[in-house]
Amino acid sequence: MDTSYAKVKTTVRMTYDQHNLYISAICYEPKPNTNYAVESLRRDFSYTKNDNFLLIVDPFDDQTNGFTFGVNAAGAQWDGLIFNSNGYDLSWDNKWYSEVKHYADRWVFEAAIPFKSIRYKKGIQNWGINFARLDIKAPEKSAWAKIPRQFNVASLAYTGNLIWDNPPPEAGTNISVIPYVLGGFTKDYENNTRTKFKRDIGADAKIGITSSLNLDLTVNPDFSQIEVDKQVTNLDRFELFFPERRQFFLENADLFANFGYSTIRPFFSRRIGLGVPIEFGARLSGSLNKKWRIGAMDMQTKSIDETGLPAQNFAVLALQRRVFSRSNVRFMFVNKQSLNYDPAMHPGKPVHNAFNRNIGLEYNLASTNNLWTGKSMFVKSFGPVKNSDDLVHAANLQYSSKKWLLSWQHEYVGENYTAEVGYVPRINYIKLNPKLSYQFFPKGGNILSHGPIISSTLYFNKSFSQTDNETSFNYKFTHRNQSTFEVWTSDNFIRLLRPFDPVNTGKGSLSTGSEHLWNTWGANYFSKPQKLYTYSFSGHYGGYFADG
Repeated sequence: MDTSYAKVKTTVRMTYDQHNLYISAICYEPKPNTNYAVESLRRDFSYTKNDNFLLIVDPFDDQTNGFTFGVNAAGAQWDGLIFNSNGYDLSWDNKWYSEVKHYADRWVFEAAIPFKSIRYKKGIQNWGINFARLDIKAPEKSAWAKIPRQFNVASLAYTGNLIWDNPPPEAGTNISVIPYVLGGFTKDYENNTRTKFKRDIGADAKIGITSSLNLDLTVNPDFSQIEVDKQVTNLDRFELFFPERRQFFLENADLFANFGYSTIRPFFSRRIGLGVPIEFGARLSGSLNKKWRIGAMDMQTKSIDETGLPAQNFAVLALQRRVFSRSNVRFMFVNKQSLNYDPAMHPGKPVHNAFNRNIGLEYNLASTNNLWTGKSMFVKSFGPVKNSDDLVHAANLQYSSKKWLLSWQHEYVGENYTAEVGYVPRINYIKLNPKLSYQFFPKGGNILSHGPIISSTLYFNKSFSQTDNETSFNYKFTHRNQSTFEVWTSDNFIRLLRPFDPVNTGKGSLSTGSEHLWNTWGANYFSKPQKLYTYSFSGHYGGYFADG
């Protein structure tokens, strides 16, 4: 992608009117009447397993946030939000229109994207833009604007320029309301009980305050149509993470959800309203200008008398300020408040905190060429009882070039840190996580690249006594036909902090303080994706919580 011209020709044209942005892409095929590689007709298909064409747009031209639209060769749509320059969230879905038609020597993609579906600032005449095509048969990944191969095609650090002859049209009033009415009844004929009727009514509304700022409202929402989570068996010692899928929480979700790290999230929207009905809520999110973004949310849940759970209010404020060329500073405040709650009124029921609050600052580093990225964060929690050691500090720095990847991350989570509206499955630890990899690129032969990956994840207590350690060495081969083969070995050490059943049988647990040391070896292979039938295999050999 970054070293030569594309061998497979693609022609792109764009135009617009008062309502839509139009795009047409002609994807030529070197060999006429060739079958296309299409793995799925599902929306937001797997990028690496389908012949596809993508549009990447950066309406604020800030090289940080944007949108992606595209299709595979069978016409299945792909759309998502881009955040932090090269991360993307495919949970976001919006209304746009596309068609794909096939000819002997090409397939043609046409789309109309309503301006109402894109957030942009009034009067901006320069947008960042890129077009990307993946032809698995060739195999070739190409883009209009040159992107170094170590980054994905959605990287906004390397977009080209879309220059409008006149500022893009204002999206106009953008209001959508989704009401619902739910009714039903149940009757137990065996016990001859009276028929119980259920009636419910509610609505969601989305209001475009400006073309870049959005207000979501909900009253008594119904989330019964949301896609269910994948079923996973938890053999870990800590809580698993499941992504948010409710549309109300998805637009500009990075403002709320990406503060912190994968296992240190001061705010996690799934803590709101999954087990407790939501009465009403409001959510304001978007960009104020090229430098400032805002996210504000207030949600109210009902009480549950059977468990003594009080009505609760959840308030979140997130601010983001762009600094330098592509970096930003963030502020977040999270408050969970129990309303009119007196534990004495619910004897024998679980006691709930009157409130829990988190306040934090974060700096996200992104160099102009995206070679250097990093993050540093500081968060403090507050509760009814004043405690020391209720802080979080974490930082990471990564260098990514064509051949080298060097990364360092450390985390400190205090013993008394609490985030009742967050996802922090583990507290009271110090974590160090260095990583190093290198890639060789042979000039000829069937191997495209190969190289080692060395990483280590170490956990310590506050006395710097080690409690966990996983050190791994991998060697990966990527062939020119995109098949991969990888071998690896791993050393593991765990000192249990509480009883644990590693196979989840319920027949017995390993004791607190027991130490376990074991080694594993393994290999993975994934076949080339161009074929009608693809396959993979993986296997490993070694111990599991051995030497206890």
